[in-house]
Amino acid sequence: MTVGQQRAWDRHWAELGSEVTALPTGPLDVASWFGRSAPVVLEIGSGMGETTAQLVAAQPEANYLAVEVYKPGLAQLMLRAEKLEVTNLRLLRGDALVLLREHLEPESLDEVRIYFPDPWPKKRHHKRRLVQSASVALIASRLKPGGVLHLATDWENYAEQMMEVCSGESQLRNRYADAPGGWAPRPEWRPVTKFENRAHEEGREIRDLIFERI
Repeated sequence: MTVGQQRAWDRHWAELGSEVTALPTGPLDVASWFGRSAPVVLEIGSGMGETTAQLVAAQPEANYLAVEVYKPGLAQLMLRAEKLEVTNLRLLRGDALVLLREHLEPESLDEVRIYFPDPWPKKRHHKRRLVQSASVALIASRLKPGGVLHLATDWENYAEQMMEVCSGESQLRNRYADAPGGWAPRPEWRPVTKFENRAHEEGREIRDLIFERI
């Protein structure tokens, strides 16, 4: 980590963060951690926090959970959050599927966001992709009725896989099933990252998918 990231980690991690493996057995008491009851948004894979910090700042009414494996990314997110003076963010380091399976109760989340997950572009690595039938079924079970699963990717093959998997999940319905291809329009509130700009420059189309818990 950079010096700035380490300082942010030292200042904020004890209050704002936890290792998934260090969580007590059973459901995470989200309301107690935030000190309030509020809609809960879970972002899986917050990366370096460029988008996440802006989303958190724009949604002060939500309790925002960000789960990420990359320690410098979480530290950078805390730096960004500090500058924006947000108070509605908590961070978890580790496996998102373990968090969902062991520490988040069914029908406890208002939204799950997965933006630009690792595409594992080589075919032999596709099994490592996050968005698979089993993981989407787990995510859907943790959404409240009417809760939202929002995905975005710039890899055409992965977008098609996401569409197939989510469309095949009986707990979900596509909010934009009547739109061309079933793709959602790009929400204006989702910040454009440097990676998204690079994808545009390289001619890759960004796809958004928005599914709702039935």
